[in-house]
Amino acid sequence: MELSGTAGAADDQLARTSEIESQLSTVVYELSQQVQGAMENMLKMINEVDHSSTEVTEDMEKCKESALERSKTLEEQKEHFQRAAYAILNMLNNQGG
Repeated sequence: MELSGTAGAADDQLARTSEIESQLSTVVYELSQQVQGAMENMLKMINEVDHSSTEVTEDMEKCKESALERSKTLEEQKEHFQRAAYAILNMLNNQGG
């Protein structure tokens, strides 16, 4: 009788172990699915950030070029006004003398 009792206890232990392994397997599978989903979402976000970064870099380059062109135009206008001012000063000096 002891052997059948021991065998029954062993069967119960085996059944519990099998149930625990099954539950752990389910938890690990679900967790891996969640991790995979999170990684896919992160990859999408990384791609979006990369795309946005490229756009921002391009916009910054356009702004830089525009600022350089504007600076050149302002420098040319400054030189033009300086020449005009010197011409007026020369005319006033020549009239006075």
